[in-house]
Amino acid sequence: MTAEHSLADDDGMDWIRRRGMGALAEKMGIEFTEFTIDRAVATMPVEGNTQPVGLLHGGAYVVLGESLGSMAANLHAGPERLAVGVDINATHTRSATSGIVTGVCTPVHLGRSMTVHEIAVTDDQGRRCSTIRITNMIKDR
Repeated sequence: MTAEHSLADDDGMDWIRRRGMGALAEKMGIEFTEFTIDRAVATMPVEGNTQPVGLLHGGAYVVLGESLGSMAANLHAGPERLAVGVDINATHTRSATSGIVTGVCTPVHLGRSMTVHEIAVTDDQGRRCSTIRITNMIKDR
């Protein structure tokens, strides 16, 4: 286990503060609330991320999912390696129109060269709105 992994297991939120979330996640109002190798959680407001008809944009769900899954994959990869997305898919089953949505990211596979994460996104009432799966390839920096 690397020193970065040890620190992240104790305080993954500090790892995010040092690394940053990226400009897109910040513009969309994504806020991480929990971050470990086994579980990452973030919220995103519906307001400002909607389609013209007032529904949360399907792409916004995917941005939330990719932000969670890619950050989790990079935490797993460690400081000498880089995780990059190679596949993502989403199934939207409900539309959020107000409030916030919460994404919960859990690993399906944590390998040496590849990770797979599932992200369940729910609305304020805890109803699942979208299920996202992301695959990241891990490579040397």
